[in-house]
Amino acid sequence: MNLLRRLPSADAPAATVLIRLDPLTRSAGRFARIGIPAADVMGPLVGATEVVCGLLVLVGLATRLAAAPLVATMSVAVVSTKIPILLGHGFWGFQIRTLPSYGFWSMAHEARCDVSMLLGALFLVFVGTGPWSLDRRLARRMGL
Repeated sequence: MNLLRRLPSADAPAATVLIRLDPLTRSAGRFARIGIPAADVMGPLVGATEVVCGLLVLVGLATRLAAAPLVATMSVAVVSTKIPILLGHGFWGFQIRTLPSYGFWSMAHEARCDVSMLLGALFLVFVGTGPWSLDRRLARRMGL
């Protein structure tokens, strides 16, 4: 069977869904270690939010609405994990990770991906979607 025909095949066992959902359940332990309250609830909730909203942003459906929860999750990620690196100690109950160094440059290095995603999500909240999106197609069909 050639590669193009194998890509969409779905002949894996039904238990495969557990592997796909595993990151949603494993995040609770990480959240508990850094001091996020109600980690058993927040871990799967944040994971599900990032997956669902990320997919909506990816296809351009309800882009502004989908980007807003991503702004919130990325803001919490920066405050809970990067500010302790900047300060060199935990604060507000958030714990610090063990790193070779702390301070501004360590925080900037660790935060580069989080800040990029935060700024990208903020851009989408304020500017909206582009011409190659489902939002634009729906707007054209509705005559907007």
